Amino acid sequence: MKLATLPGGRDGRLAVVSRDLTRAAPAQHVAATLQAALDDWSRAKPELESLARELEAGRAPGVPFDPADALAPLPRAYHWVDGSAYVNHVELVRKARGATMPESFWTDPLVYQGGSDDFLPPQADAPFASEDWGIDLEGEVAVVTDDVPMGVAPADARAHIQLVMLVNDWSLRNLIPGELAKGFGFYQSKPATAFSPVAVTPDELGDAWRDARLHLPLVVHVNGKPFGRPNAGVDMTFDFGQLIAHAAKTRRLGAGSIVGSGTVSNLDRSTGSTCLAERRMLETLDHGKPMTPFLSFGDRVRIEMLDAAGRSIFGAIDQRVVRTP
Repeated sequence: MKLATLPGGRDGRLAVVSRDLTRAAPAQHVAATLQAALDDWSRAKPELESLARELEAGRAPGVPFDPADALAPLPRAYHWVDGSAYVNHVELVRKARGATMPESFWTDPLVYQGGSDDFLPPQADAPFASEDWGIDLEGEVAVVTDDVPMGVAPADARAHIQLVMLVNDWSLRNLIPGELAKGFGFYQSKPATAFSPVAVTPDELGDAWRDARLHLPLVVHVNGKPFGRPNAGVDMTFDFGQLIAHAAKTRRLGAGSIVGSGTVSNLDRSTGSTCLAERRMLETLDHGKPMTPFLSFGDRVRIEMLDAAGRSIFGAIDQRVVRTP
């Protein structure tokens, strides 16, 4: 099942989307919004699945679906926590800012709590006030949970994963060192995040979803040119069950909580990167200095994931970097 949020109020209007991403069936008779559906998931899920089957069979009234019209599946959320499950990436990016990585990072997940009151639509412009901030994309995978109890075990946490999405977790690299040096974590250096046009249930992913990881390449283009396609299921040190359990160690997670994987990264350099900072660090290791610039106004980034037949699963995050009006 694929779900999207169409414009209409701050939290939008819930819709079921066809597998080929061409048709959408309004789902307000089931739940007004995706958050409302997640709040009553045991009732809403089978009703939404029934509507999805009717849409696929051509028996449900539908309208054309354009990913460019979609909001984030959850335009705002109660909780957005992003991990760093690809420790190879963490190590490289910390090297780039002259920081060492503690050995505990290989055994204990690292997460930060991001702003969740205003997510960017997947194909809306991404506004920034200055190019000097070091504008960078970060291609990731995220899951949406139902209610998660405090102290849940990693194996049990997997059962609380209800939806999967793609992410562009924008970062402002030149603001990060000074902000982290204050010892209180990210804030200004992490602007509004963007998510894919649709969120999908794990069963929709077939064999690609296993061990609480998504085993498909995350395809990134910058200004229309291939930039990276690392496999999201490879070199993921912590699976989503472990990330959820870490986040829930001392608190409950409410339905609709979003948990991100962190920037997808493979040890195999031939797969490329899903963020500029990693590419720049690899260039520094090879050539003594970075050669790839951070993003400028007018640049465009595209993040997508394709199935075995080359069809888009989530729709594309496709954004242009613009100056804040």
